[in-house]
Amino acid sequence: MKTTITFIFCLFLAITAFAQKGEVTVIKDPLIDSLIAKRLEVYKTSGEVKPGKPIVSAYGYRVQIFYGSDRREVFNQQARFKGLYPQLNTYLTYKEPNYYVRVGDFRSRLEAQRLINELRPSFPTLFIFREKINAPSLDTTTTNDQK
Repeated sequence: MKTTITFIFCLFLAITAFAQKGEVTVIKDPLIDSLIAKRLEVYKTSGEVKPGKPIVSAYGYRVQIFYGSDRREVFNQQARFKGLYPQLNTYLTYKEPNYYVRVGDFRSRLEAQRLINELRPSFPTLFIFREKINAPSLDTTTTNDQK
């Protein structure tokens, strides 16, 4: 009994001897506050659609028409595609060590597959990827009937 009390007392002394008291000072960049304020401002927007600005919608599909590490060749392939299909958007991404050219904003895989069938003779390596797409652009022109 005496040994357990002595053991508990020694344990208590050891815990209090190693306890430290201090003060914590936080040093942060003042830009953090401005970033937080900007983020809050973005989330408070009314959600109105601005003409000419892409709207990121839910997930959809894009077709990858080319990938490679030569930047010049990637831009050539992108220009070649834009010459054939000027109405479709192209997207360049870089994941080390390759560049990727992906095209289109398709809501269904079937639409992307139709484009692949059309492109097969011109572009040999075609893949479909599921990723966030931009919503189709809105027609902001009004006619006399709509007024």
